[in-house]
Amino acid sequence: MDQAPPLRLLRALFDAAVAAADPALVVPPHLPPRPVGRTVVVGAGKAAAAMARAVDLAWDGPLSGLVVTRYGYGVPCPRLEVVEAGHPLPDSRGTEAARRILALASSLGPDDLLLCLISGGASALLALPPPDLSLEDKRAVTAALLRSGAPIQDINTVRRHLSLLKGGRLAAAARPARVVTLLISDVPGDDPTVIGSGPTVADASTPADALDILCCHGISEPERVLRFLATRRASTPDAQALERTETVLVATPRQALVAAAEVARHAGVTPLILGDALEGEAREVARALAPMALSCARFGDPAAPPCVLLSGGELTVTVQGAGRGGPNSEFALALARALDGAPSVWALAGDTDGIDGTETNAGAIVTPDTLARARRRGLSARGFLADNDAYSFFAALDDLVITGPTLTNVNDFRAILIAPA
Repeated sequence: MDQAPPLRLLRALFDAAVAAADPALVVPPHLPPRPVGRTVVVGAGKAAAAMARAVDLAWDGPLSGLVVTRYGYGVPCPRLEVVEAGHPLPDSRGTEAARRILALASSLGPDDLLLCLISGGASALLALPPPDLSLEDKRAVTAALLRSGAPIQDINTVRRHLSLLKGGRLAAAARPARVVTLLISDVPGDDPTVIGSGPTVADASTPADALDILCCHGISEPERVLRFLATRRASTPDAQALERTETVLVATPRQALVAAAEVARHAGVTPLILGDALEGEAREVARALAPMALSCARFGDPAAPPCVLLSGGELTVTVQGAGRGGPNSEFALALARALDGAPSVWALAGDTDGIDGTETNAGAIVTPDTLARARRRGLSARGFLADNDAYSFFAALDDLVITGPTLTNVNDFRAILIAPA
């Protein structure tokens, strides 16, 4: 291991993971050939504006279209319109952008190309409910699902059946045009039906599945949403309706972890990639990974120091308290408690989009003296964790990871560094 301080190395690993999913790098190699007719670009997600800019700069023919991204994530695009809207709860700007995107798709003919740019966050940003439901209905059920700790697969199954765009409906609206979708994955397993709730991908789930998910997570409001799902018979478009569609993954969580591992090797640190699809309650995953880090530090098993445990995926938080914090910060706080001041173990947990849940930080860092410094300030790690208030805990220690918008999104990144004693 070189002499770079552990925190500097951890930040270098995180930065490498984010850079590996830079739309300017990953989008241009996957652009399709120019069509005979028009090329219309649409898209949604936290990376949508940066993806659109990459297309705008690389495309050598006529181009028009519209993408919607989260507030603060817009970038200038000379030929494409960028709209900023609400996330994680949808708002009227997102609904209006979704309505315009549906109209663009519906205007295309057989010689035209619809180029869709989808990344994490698209589900909230493309919120166009059916006539029987309101935007407030969608906001309420989304908020309930987010607080319930439901995995993203469940959340997006519900979203697909409360939408005029998701679950392949956008691609079906574009028939008979050719549809090419470029995806930046932010979900465990890189399932295209889950990324942005699959607006251009065939989906086998049913309204009954969505209703079961709400019941499973104890969600009984709004009643109008439950009645809608209980009485709806129409499923999402089948594969035949989407026969002129193509879907390409241009960046994934795995690629981000591999990039971070390469930086670790160059620093003389052995990387262990534990997986790119870890799921579950943030605090429980932290408690599961802490013993592995301690085993490395004490026994050199499964790797001798210096080494780093890398993982990705999407953790969840079942909100019980009234504090501030997302899954990465909560993971870091639970990890600090589980490590209990173990020497030579450091960690960083952050969301590659720069936003941990709904807060302004990407995540937080853990040092061997995190708990000791907290005690000196009169901070109870146990109390902050019980109140789901990891943001306030790490803010008081000046240990938040703050990046601002990264303009990409390949989900959570976690690195636990075990340095030589």
